[in-house]
Amino acid sequence: MTQSHPRISKAVIPAAGLGTRFLPATKATPKEMLPVVDKPAIQYVVEEAVTAGLDDVLMVTGRNKRPLEDHFDRNYELEYALQKKGDAARLAKVQQSSDLATIHYVRQGDPRGLGHAVLCAAPHVGQEPFAVLLGDDLIDPRDPLLRRMIDVQEQYGGSVVALMEVAPEQIHLYGSAAVEATVDSDVVQVTGLVEKPAQADAPSNYAIIGRYVLDPAVFGILQRTEPGLGGEIQLTDALQQLAQDEKIGGPVHGVVFKGRRYDTGDRGDYLRAIVRLACEREDLGPDFRTWLRRYVTEEMQQL
Repeated sequence: MTQSHPRISKAVIPAAGLGTRFLPATKATPKEMLPVVDKPAIQYVVEEAVTAGLDDVLMVTGRNKRPLEDHFDRNYELEYALQKKGDAARLAKVQQSSDLATIHYVRQGDPRGLGHAVLCAAPHVGQEPFAVLLGDDLIDPRDPLLRRMIDVQEQYGGSVVALMEVAPEQIHLYGSAAVEATVDSDVVQVTGLVEKPAQADAPSNYAIIGRYVLDPAVFGILQRTEPGLGGEIQLTDALQQLAQDEKIGGPVHGVVFKGRRYDTGDRGDYLRAIVRLACEREDLGPDFRTWLRRYVTEEMQQL
């Protein structure tokens, strides 16, 4: 039965990680600012939130993350220089990032895990349901995952996680969900969650990817959640409590995603994401695909 629940209007983007897998590039540059073709990864994430109707965005940052704020702020000197040159196309691109959304910032002074980063958003979010988008996962705009998750939350209440079926040998890299079917083919009810289990201990091959729509009850649980895997406060552990007791903050559902996802948290997948997105660009794709075919052919001949 369709129920009435508060409308979601806020998105939280945790962006306090150190980006150690991309050193030395991230020694002085936030990993979220690494370019994916010609836009920083974080801009794709903000654009996704805005497209889903969430234009109130809170970024949870840390030390050395000032470039994030600068990117989404106005740069009057650059704008003036482009305007003076009559370069309207580049001027529009520069202004786009500062006009995307109303963006707020809060610092996670002590990096204690994703659960702690989400808890830092409590004063801004208040008692409303909200979305969490992780910057390592880029979702293709042609596959409106977040919009679907918001629809599911508005229908059922509680919290919603994004799930993707992965190979059994990969499940240890993710949170794993125990699920039950619902009347919707792409929606399951989550009955349990385990953070990065061994393959033999995983309840399923459904992995949690970096999109959440959360009931504000999660804040109270996170305040009481002890450090878990890796000595960090895990969001998965808090969601496990919600899944076990619907009286706390409603049920937990999962949207099973089968669309296009680009994992920029891994160096190899980051490079593959750039290639895929560049190939699909109208302005870059034709020439780039021609070069890529020739390059691959020449490499194969040398093997």
